[in-house]
Amino acid sequence: MDWLQHIYFKEIFSVFMVLFAVIDITGSIPIIINLKNKYGKIESGKATLVAYSIMLAFFFFGETLLNIFGVDVYSFAIAGSFVLFALALEMVLGIEIFRGTTPEGASIVPLAFPLIAGAGSITTLLSLKAEYHNINIFIGLALNMALVYVVLRSTRFFEKLFGKTGILILRKLFGVVLLAISIKLFLTNTGISLAK
Repeated sequence: MDWLQHIYFKEIFSVFMVLFAVIDITGSIPIIINLKNKYGKIESGKATLVAYSIMLAFFFFGETLLNIFGVDVYSFAIAGSFVLFALALEMVLGIEIFRGTTPEGASIVPLAFPLIAGAGSITTLLSLKAEYHNINIFIGLALNMALVYVVLRSTRFFEKLFGKTGILILRKLFGVVLLAISIKLFLTNTGISLAK
């Protein structure tokens, strides 16, 4: 088992911290609570598994997978930015865009993709391959997905912690933040710059 020789805890920790910062599941708590309140429940296991599968698919096959469909990473990222933009509008304006979505469906879009397995986490995962051994990236990703599952399962705790008013304020605030992130994601991947 050659891969056992390449397990380094320092690499695993580095990968874990980088992916933790990019996925930012703790920062997505108000968005997750918003989805749960809208659809009644969130399929934590399904969302985690789908996000993990998407990231593993990109980890092993990367751009080849997109090329099969004639899509590049930038187009994929732009598509994700539109989904995030729609979700942000729902949160800020209190309107319904994702109509007819079931709790199971919401667990996949927009939760698994693009909130968890977004363009940022996917491109970060691909770039980590140039710096770290695959086994350490795999372990670091698995640990992040375990944390994602724990956070998704703990939404009731966070609801009690923040209260109804707190959640409402956080939903509006993070809706604006998510709006800004989606615009930045769009501009970055289209090459448009607003800098003077």
